[in-house]
Amino acid sequence: MHLVQILLPATDAAGEPLAPELYASVRDELVQRFGGITFYRSAPAQGLWLSEGSVEEDAMVTAEVMVSEIDADWWTRYRAGLEKLFDQDEIVIRALPIRRL
Repeated sequence: MHLVQILLPATDAAGEPLAPELYASVRDELVQRFGGITFYRSAPAQGLWLSEGSVEEDAMVTAEVMVSEIDADWWTRYRAGLEKLFDQDEIVIRALPIRRL
């Protein structure tokens, strides 16, 4: 079993909140494909990273799904679609092995 986490931007490049419809499309597609989703949107996380010597910052929300198998080709295509939908250079999708208790 794997926990797939999708780190999505909370705002656009100008710092304005993104349209709720964007997140709804993610929610709907992942619920249909995997049977459920968890969204962490009420308190956006702060992401920091170094870029050309300066610190960059993003506010983000996280979407999570549990999957039994990882279809890397599907996730690669899905990530590319999210990058276009959210107008991002890169969207991080990561998978962690988990055990249901």
